[in-house]
Amino acid sequence: MPEISATDVRIPLDVLSEARSVYVENYLAATKGTGRLMLFACDQKIEHLNGDFFGPDIDPADNDPEHLFRIASEGTVGVLAGQRGLIARYGADYAQLNYLIKMNSKTNLVKTSQDDPYSAQLYSLESVVALAATGLNIVGIGYTIYLGSEYEATMLAEAGELIAEAHANGLLVVLWIYPRGKAVTNEKSADLIAGAAGVALCLGADFVKVNPPAASAEASSAQLLSRASQAAGRTGLVCAGGSTVDARAFLTQLYEQIHLGGASGNATGRNIHQRSLSEAVRLTKAISAITLDDQSVEQALAIFNGKQD
Repeated sequence: MPEISATDVRIPLDVLSEARSVYVENYLAATKGTGRLMLFACDQKIEHLNGDFFGPDIDPADNDPEHLFRIASEGTVGVLAGQRGLIARYGADYAQLNYLIKMNSKTNLVKTSQDDPYSAQLYSLESVVALAATGLNIVGIGYTIYLGSEYEATMLAEAGELIAEAHANGLLVVLWIYPRGKAVTNEKSADLIAGAAGVALCLGADFVKVNPPAASAEASSAQLLSRASQAAGRTGLVCAGGSTVDARAFLTQLYEQIHLGGASGNATGRNIHQRSLSEAVRLTKAISAITLDDQSVEQALAIFNGKQD
């Protein structure tokens, strides 16, 4: 199991001196003392509306928003990421969880063929700090940037300001960066994803969430991901989980992303929450076995199948 202590945490210079201890506490809490992030992505109720929460092959429990919090409470996650209002509504009943506030979101109703994507900031950092003052374990914020969109300059500027403000308050920042727009011909290009990772580093993010690159004839997706992990430098890179797939396939992909691709964890939403509570909880434990405990795919599958605690 990878372990780090407070002295191992690299504190960015834009973290104010009085907030350095808070930053270290938040980093260790979010990564459960491993330096790796196990992020439970619960921001899709805006991003994908209700299509990801109700329908064929989705457990009926997922239509209840509290399903997300029950999973995180009974399972093993580093941080639950969601919009401020969602967390404000349910957080009091799940105050033991670590939270990351998603600062911008957009729906999927306007397609790229109609207009390049733009996800505007929804609230100020002051409102997040105020929510944290209620006693919630808010360890960081998140923000999405669509590189290649004609609106990328606005999103880059908003993200840059938020990172400076968040670090000044000792909060972590995770950037979701997806190349997308009419100028982008291949969203899954390994070079483009590596470029996105480098942008996150230059903006000062602590972690960056990217889509895994498409495999080529010469290399697997995980092997190509190593280019992005290296380009991210001291910004930890994690991959989006994507749509729900077979547990073995998902866990194998995750293992390879970490051990071949150099990823610093994972960010998973639908693959977890579209399942029943029992199955979703077991999957979080299987994911964390690989991400946080360095266990094998077979060991993680045994946990998922209920054959190992």
